[in-house]
Amino acid sequence: MKSRKARLMVCFGVFCALLLAGASWYSLACNGGRLVYPMDFSTYTFRPQDLPMLIACGLVILYVLSLAVLLVRRVLANRRRQADASTARAINPKFGFLGFLGFLGFLGFWTYHIDRTVFPCIFFMFFGFFGFFYEGKLSNTLMDERYRENQRKAQSAANRTALSIIFLATLILGQGRLIGSLDYAFIAYVSVVSLAFALELFLSEFLLYRYDHDETPAGYED
Repeated sequence: MKSRKARLMVCFGVFCALLLAGASWYSLACNGGRLVYPMDFSTYTFRPQDLPMLIACGLVILYVLSLAVLLVRRVLANRRRQADASTARAINPKFGFLGFLGFLGFLGFWTYHIDRTVFPCIFFMFFGFFGFFYEGKLSNTLMDERYRENQRKAQSAANRTALSIIFLATLILGQGRLIGSLDYAFIAYVSVVSLAFALELFLSEFLLYRYDHDETPAGYED
């Protein structure tokens, strides 16, 4: 059932992307580029020709919000379950392909030129889904004391790395200027913070996998 839901979410994401591309083409070809080219929304008046673009944008926003809700619910549920579990959860490594959703973050540079919206840059967080590839390789692994110690160490290293990036971004971009533009500084900050969260999600799984496979057991001699 869970695999079916995941496939449905991926298919819906692809559908939204194709619908947005089609609506953009229609707007450029038949509607003078409305809602594609930058425009003053303070004087915006609705036209029936705008419906394809409005529907496409609405579905994309709905899809992103749904992913965010599902991600938070999944993380909270897994933390509760794994606290008492004796083996790591079973997950298909192919879920790592969901990391490609992170490329939707580049839509933020496009929407910025349309209506100064940078919200899509948050999509960069989805690059963290590449960590599912390594988590899948650890499916059903016995969570003994050594595994839990590696898990804590990997989580700590991932957190330190992400916080260091966010600290540096705040220190540098917090001055409010990038290429002489406050807007570009804000876009860069949102993008860097989102990528830092993605890196934290990815590193916590990658480092755990590396520690679990690379460390030499105590007493082992070549």
